[in-house]
Amino acid sequence: MTQAAAVDPDLTQARAGDEAAFTRLVQPLRRELHAHCYRMLGSTYDADDALQDALIRAWRGLARFEGRSSLRSWLYTVATRTCLDTVEKRGKRALPVDLSPASDQIVVQDTPLTEIAWLGPYPGEAPETRYEQREAVELAFVAALQHLPGNQRAALLLFEVLGFSAAEIAEMMATTTTSVNSALARARRLVAERVPTPQRPTAETREIVAKYAMALEQGDAATLVALLTADVTWSMPPMGRWYRGAAQVTEFIKAVPMVCGSWHHVAITANNQPAVASYLSPDPSEPHQAWSIDVLTVRDGQIAEVTSFIGEEHFKPFGLPPTYAPEPQATR
Repeated sequence: MTQAAAVDPDLTQARAGDEAAFTRLVQPLRRELHAHCYRMLGSTYDADDALQDALIRAWRGLARFEGRSSLRSWLYTVATRTCLDTVEKRGKRALPVDLSPASDQIVVQDTPLTEIAWLGPYPGEAPETRYEQREAVELAFVAALQHLPGNQRAALLLFEVLGFSAAEIAEMMATTTTSVNSALARARRLVAERVPTPQRPTAETREIVAKYAMALEQGDAATLVALLTADVTWSMPPMGRWYRGAAQVTEFIKAVPMVCGSWHHVAITANNQPAVASYLSPDPSEPHQAWSIDVLTVRDGQIAEVTSFIGEEHFKPFGLPPTYAPEPQATR
């Protein structure tokens, strides 16, 4: 006689209305569910809202969970459907490079495009890295996902990143295996066109980030330019203009960041990529205000892309303070 599988006591208690037991059940999965919501939606704040909504739906519908699949699979079903509802209502998020050609004119005081739903940075590292050994929240990958319809986006993530089978995805999305395989084929083609082969961070990468930060803080344009590839791009959402090529980016560097004040940088990780949190002040002795999260794409020992997400709101998800206070100089 086959012995029945043991039922998690927290699941039994949660079905009986114990919210604390439900919290214990989902807590180990919150981080990966949040990363999934971010990939689907392209915003940490949207991911916060979607995950909260999904967990409320899961709590209210827990009685319908029959245990035929794992709790993890069921929660991913609920989270995916929640994100698909959001995608249908709001649409996709974008980066400046998605919306217009590179600017051929340097603009010192650009105007934010507040009507655009901009892609945002993701704090730290994601818990899974299955996607062909590609970091699964890398900025280029998440940006490419935004060009996919919701069903293709979900199918690709569930299959390539999370390892669900096509049959499982079909059940999760209330469709057929044939439809899932078709969505996967189309999604793979688009992502392959848009996402370059990633390069893992190395000790050299950390040195490049340190030089980038120091060059900005010291106003050393020559050192900063030497760190860039010939085809480098520099964008600054929510500003719509962006710049391509060493010549244009050099002009921009000299006209804007090198002259706009005193910088302080903190090395961080964003989207599983090297990044710096940038603080700015007109006076080096005064508190510096949170300015941008600069996500760097490093290729063959040089910086190929700088994406500066401007806005204090990006700092909170990283656990960073809104201001940096320089230490007072010692007096003799």
